[in-house]
Amino acid sequence: MNKKLIFAGAAAAIAATAAYLYTRAGKVSMPKGAEAVKDFEVEKYLGTWYEIARLDYKFERNLSNVTAHYSLDEKGQVVVDNKGFNYKKGKWLESVGKAKFVGDPHEARLKVSFWGPIWNGYNVIAIDADYQHALVVGDDKNYMWILSRNKRIPKHVKQSFLLKASSLGYDVNDLTWTKHRNMHVA
Repeated sequence: MNKKLIFAGAAAAIAATAAYLYTRAGKVSMPKGAEAVKDFEVEKYLGTWYEIARLDYKFERNLSNVTAHYSLDEKGQVVVDNKGFNYKKGKWLESVGKAKFVGDPHEARLKVSFWGPIWNGYNVIAIDADYQHALVVGDDKNYMWILSRNKRIPKHVKQSFLLKASSLGYDVNDLTWTKHRNMHVA
């Protein structure tokens, strides 16, 4: 095969990837019909949350004991520290990223990045007044999390979140319910 043709193909692939990253960098969306919580107070959201359920995806597959810890760095930027135990590999995994508000800091629409210029939507669409339970969705209907300050949530909160998610078109039958075993979190 002609070396010039191979080089041209490789250059085109690199250019296409760079163009995708450039256009994707910083751009996030909200699933159709979903609305972020208004009058959001990030200070109340900080701290540790337990993942109760998720729509499974490759980065969380086979994880139990999943937590997310939110804090502020010295610049006031939200730091996201996700941890989970991969029960198939027998080891703890951790991913640290950052989050920024998409617009108004009192609207729970954020973008989160764990990999350089790639940002994904992080939209809190339901939260109780005491910031104990939250329903979070991503850019589209492939990402959803139910979070709690405790390892369990009351049945009425669970039902409320499932009803809201279903009304937006999420298939709640596909949720993975996170197991929280008594283990030391690394």
